[in-house]
Amino acid sequence: MSAVVFIPARYASTRYPGKPLVELTGATGRKASLIQRSWEAAQGVAGVSRVCVLTDDDRIRDAAEGFGAEVLMTSSQARNGTERCAEALAQLGADPEIVVNLQGDAPLTPPWFLEALIARMQADSAVQMATPVLRTEPGTLANFVTDRREGRVGGTTAVMRGDGTALYFSKEVLPYVGSLEAPPEVWHHVGVYAYRPEALRAYGAWAEGPLERAEGLEQLRFLEHGWPVTCVEVEARGRVFWELNNPVDVARIEAVLQKEGIA
Repeated sequence: MSAVVFIPARYASTRYPGKPLVELTGATGRKASLIQRSWEAAQGVAGVSRVCVLTDDDRIRDAAEGFGAEVLMTSSQARNGTERCAEALAQLGADPEIVVNLQGDAPLTPPWFLEALIARMQADSAVQMATPVLRTEPGTLANFVTDRREGRVGGTTAVMRGDGTALYFSKEVLPYVGSLEAPPEVWHHVGVYAYRPEALRAYGAWAEGPLERAEGLEQLRFLEHGWPVTCVEVEARGRVFWELNNPVDVARIEAVLQKEGIA
């Protein structure tokens, strides 16, 4: 099965403008931009034939080409990464069997997260769209709760049916946690998606729904239009996963780079 990885990146982020070019310092003192570290993470994924950065911004294009990435330019009308992936799909000429969307703000994404999505779709041709979920460990859950108490929008949680298909995704902590002393099981949604080409094309033709608009979560458009989203449980294997959503996350991610010895 052929699989490609797209890394959508936009400069005009509402919460953190210019964040793809923010430099992160690794364990050796090496400084590399957020988009470079996300691209480097994709290079370690097995079974992928092509990795492309998707952007509408010349600054991001120039930076990405500077560190050796292939760049596909997409329109400024793309409202989210999935729409950007749908535009880029049309530029490939021939369809791959699977398109993986690795968010450009998630440099701590381990390769086995993406590999798990590819394997799940290889095993079941009925799965049109899949995304990883992670059992939330105490430190991450505490960050979720702190962010919400302090008025920041941080990570995303997922609520699922027994068969692993999604009921809902939210930037609130779901289910209700209450006391952190004995919290219910909370699933951290990892911002990676895998699609069949037909699912991407369908998505691009749909209007944005009210839940997607309210939450700012692109995957809700699939649910609002009646398409199942398959959640694939992945394991951290001791790694801490966190996206760069706000300026405060720079220190959090750099702390993980130091701890893990990532240059």
